[in-house]
Amino acid sequence: MGRRRNRGRAVDGVFLLNKPPGISSNFALQQVRRLYGAAKGGHTGALDPLATGMLPICLGEATKFSQHLLDSDKRYITTAKLGVRTDSSDADGVVVEEKPVPENLTEAQIEQFLVENFSGEIEQVPSMFSALKHQGQPLYKLARQGIKVEVKPRKVIIHEIKMTAFRGDEIDLEVYCSKGTYIRSIVEDLGHLIGCGAHVKMLHRKDVGAFTADQMMTLDELRQNVPENADEEALKGIQFELDKLLLPAWAAVADLPAVQLDQTQAKLVLHGHNVSFNDAQEYEVGCLVRLFAAVSDATPERFLGVAEVNEEGAFKPKRLICTANDQ
Repeated sequence: MGRRRNRGRAVDGVFLLNKPPGISSNFALQQVRRLYGAAKGGHTGALDPLATGMLPICLGEATKFSQHLLDSDKRYITTAKLGVRTDSSDADGVVVEEKPVPENLTEAQIEQFLVENFSGEIEQVPSMFSALKHQGQPLYKLARQGIKVEVKPRKVIIHEIKMTAFRGDEIDLEVYCSKGTYIRSIVEDLGHLIGCGAHVKMLHRKDVGAFTADQMMTLDELRQNVPENADEEALKGIQFELDKLLLPAWAAVADLPAVQLDQTQAKLVLHGHNVSFNDAQEYEVGCLVRLFAAVSDATPERFLGVAEVNEEGAFKPKRLICTANDQ
């Protein structure tokens, strides 16, 4: 039997989705892909069904740079519900313990716990309901089967954590942290320190790397641009307009230095060859850069991909895109 080809069109870019509660990140991804008619797509940094907020959706060639977003810092806001522990450490889990909140608990005590235990580099044990894998299986799948495995502590960095509200049995927090940080673990550990337990009642991701909350769009806002009964011809025009809502494929690596190549250098790079460049000596060995060039007189300047500066002071292609679309 022949291999089935991917259906859909070639569209490249990043869509910043404000994920609603109650759906998985993969379901959200498929909704965006369907609206764009995109042949290829992926998300960066899954959010639990309970969580809302920024879920960068990479379409087409932008998926090649999704790891850069996975490695970036994130900013969250969350509400910790005190006095109730759940098996998943969030509101979707089963209650496993209830304890009264200390009557004498003060804001000053909470702030002291935060400063002393959740600042700078810390170690935390990821939840069994995380997407981390054990022998190829996501931990949350094992947890739902009642299978327990040893989860080793991991180091993460909390750049900033602050309490924004305290309502007796609820604490609102804002957390700016490194990749791999589990907010539910912070909330659970804070509950242990207070002495009554806690779980995540609400979680919202505001920022991912340089992407900020004001750039997001909801699924409903995106759907408003696509009439349900649009025919195939009308849909093509609508999707072309939707493309204007995408950030360029290089948006995920926008923090990398940009390097301009001439046509000759561009052709070498596109064939996988290293390119000597005087300015390459200005960068440290191992530094990543974005490459741009007008690859022909008839083709406007476009993004070629990412290269690494090698020990010879040349740019070594590391991740190239395969599109002729303008970036």
